[in-house]
Amino acid sequence: MYSHASESLIKQAREIQESELQKFYSRLMKMLQGKELGHDTVDSLQRLHLILSATKYTRTLPLELQKRFVALLSSPAEQHQVLSAAVLRETLPLTGQELNYNQDNLGQLNSHAAGLLLSQAVSKGDLSSLCTQLLRNLESRPSEGPTHSLMHTLPVLNNVLTHSPECLSEDQMTLVSKKLVDWLRYASVMQGVGTSSGGFFTGPRSRQPVPIAELDGSVSGDFFTVLCVGQGFTEDQWMNVYSFSMLRHWLLTYHSSCSTVDADDRSEVDGSVVSMVSATSSSSRLLPPKERLREKAFQYCQRLIEQSDRKAHKKTDTELQKACLVEAVCILDCVCVEDASLVYRTFPCIKALFGRLSSELSNARVLLPIAQFYLNHGEMAAVDCENVWKVVFGRFPTELFNDPFLAHELLRFLRLNVESIELRVPQYTRYFPNLLKFLAWDSPAMVDDFVDLLPSMVTAGTAVELLHTLLDLPCLSATLVLQHRSTCLPISEPVGRSFVSLDAFRNPSFRGLFLFVLRTEAGSGDTIDRLSTLHELLVEAADWPRVTQCARTVPVLLHIFFNTIVTIADEKLLAHLILVMLERSSLLLNIPAYIKEIHRVFSCHLLRLCKLHPSLVVNQSHELLEFAGSTANVYSKEELYTHVVWVLGEYLSVSCDSRCSVSLITSCFEALEAVLFEITSSAPPTGTVCPAPKVINTLMSALAKLASRSHDLIPRVSLFLSKLRTVTRSGSVAWCSDEEDLIAIVTRGEELWSLLKAPGVAQSVLTPPPHVIAPQWHRDTNVALPLQLRALTSLTHSQ
Repeated sequence: MYSHASESLIKQAREIQESELQKFYSRLMKMLQGKELGHDTVDSLQRLHLILSATKYTRTLPLELQKRFVALLSSPAEQHQVLSAAVLRETLPLTGQELNYNQDNLGQLNSHAAGLLLSQAVSKGDLSSLCTQLLRNLESRPSEGPTHSLMHTLPVLNNVLTHSPECLSEDQMTLVSKKLVDWLRYASVMQGVGTSSGGFFTGPRSRQPVPIAELDGSVSGDFFTVLCVGQGFTEDQWMNVYSFSMLRHWLLTYHSSCSTVDADDRSEVDGSVVSMVSATSSSSRLLPPKERLREKAFQYCQRLIEQSDRKAHKKTDTELQKACLVEAVCILDCVCVEDASLVYRTFPCIKALFGRLSSELSNARVLLPIAQFYLNHGEMAAVDCENVWKVVFGRFPTELFNDPFLAHELLRFLRLNVESIELRVPQYTRYFPNLLKFLAWDSPAMVDDFVDLLPSMVTAGTAVELLHTLLDLPCLSATLVLQHRSTCLPISEPVGRSFVSLDAFRNPSFRGLFLFVLRTEAGSGDTIDRLSTLHELLVEAADWPRVTQCARTVPVLLHIFFNTIVTIADEKLLAHLILVMLERSSLLLNIPAYIKEIHRVFSCHLLRLCKLHPSLVVNQSHELLEFAGSTANVYSKEELYTHVVWVLGEYLSVSCDSRCSVSLITSCFEALEAVLFEITSSAPPTGTVCPAPKVINTLMSALAKLASRSHDLIPRVSLFLSKLRTVTRSGSVAWCSDEEDLIAIVTRGEELWSLLKAPGVAQSVLTPPPHVIAPQWHRDTNVALPLQLRALTSLTHSQ
């Protein structure tokens, strides 16, 4: 993990003796007492940090040295601030006296000192005390202390609220709300005369105060916001920026809890449109602090949206506009959730913003918060949201499937709102072929999201097509790669390696196949007739990294699909899914490991479906018998074939379905008998291995079960089993290469032969009644077992 030199330094730091450490403390103390701190001091600070962090034991610094480090937190050099904070974090927490020392000197507060205070606050009392000091600092006038401290106060306060929101009292919340209102709405509209403190507002010193400007260079005619520019900035303008950055967190933390109570207190008249209009016309200064902050946040965000329409001169300013739009729409969503009366005032602006941005995919990051706003408030405002969902679920995955940031944001939006989307956006499930493009393109990063989202896509109407789509997910991955390469490599441009699949993708005769795979919405058909042709065209994609990664995720999603479908589907739909499983078992992209895993998943859930609904076996007996009667399936689909044979032998019974006739049992018996005779009388086909013992054992068991239900078939089974024993006595056989496997098969055959000599016993053993399969003798008071268990319990606990 570390280089040899690094490991050597860490070992030296861990093995340092206490006497050497004390001498090092003394030398460092002398260095820190000097007027200037040079490179030697920085090296010593770095060495001390290594010594303290290399061991799991927490050390205590000498008191005087610790005070020096506390003073060093206020050094003008940031490197000294970082190192001193790092060293103090590795020591025991500061005592109450030293903690108070820091809080009483908040005029020198910076982000590193603040981080140290937060990390060493050992209780909520410490945090409450820190909040009190911070708020006292906010109340002081600029002339009472250094103005630089206020710029760090709000970020520190925001961090405290993240860890312990209950540490503020009601009066303190009111104070912060009032200060936020002042900074957001009433910051100076003149540029500062001093040099900027840094960040994206940096600029040269200005001699005379001039009005702030907009991003397009024009003079601002309204109040100051984060999108105003200038050569220098005043303290209240900086506080405006900090206030905006923490506004959403503040609203979510302290206002949402009160919104329900406020809503309950409003009368029906207050909720009417008339009262909403009259409320907006009244002076906001008459509102309580929380409502006033809400109103000012609304005005601030409206102004940001207006400013974002201006043409910025710099590309960085254009990106800043988008970032501020995202935050502004999110804040508007928050205030509308808290106060429904603002929905009607906000929607015209949001609707216009969507109309302006929706034509450019570069604005996708901004359109997601707009979609969130429509989702939360579109029903209340009776607004048509269809165009929004066409963009979000239609255009985004189609054209931006390879944008990892957008994929993460969109899938996060879906996960957070999946219940609301299912309720309010019925067309959501129609777009599952499009949404799966994110997974097909970057499966490792997206699989967790789709584990959560897939159940919401499974409905009775989408189940069959969704199953086909999941099975074709590697084909979708390959097609997306081809689409991407097709745009990157023009037809006229020669390439070093020729891709047959790329030529096929560009070939008009195969265009329909690829267009179906790339379809945006469901409903055009469950699958395509020429699926085998598509697999042939994509045969070279089997070893592409994206395709193989995608193939690994399909079994996981199939388990989720079947676990969901059994809770919502009726027997008719489940019967259709069984047909799909049998059909698609031979129509998969040629990736051997993928095919094997899919067969394993199919086997597991075929067993489960038939156990839940045994009548499915009779309903689909023709298709199941057709599958089980094919000898080729024994070699190519061993796992699935074994389970199909097992369910036929287990559930093709009158006790499971009264429609099960003797003729049906006989036809099933004859089909399985023919397969068993064929595979045990000849060597396996060229290029295949001998059938597994479990296949032969399952076939013999199924024949014995069927014969026990129709005694006319017993002589035929007995004859085959006796011949099997006779053949194996002569030595090795072509259809079984392992002697131990052959012994196991013969032993199983002899057991079944012995059972069938007593047909009544055979039926009870091979097809036991339900009360024997799932006994509850420990609960049945009519048998002696409960009494025996109670007696044993009393004996073991008597001592």
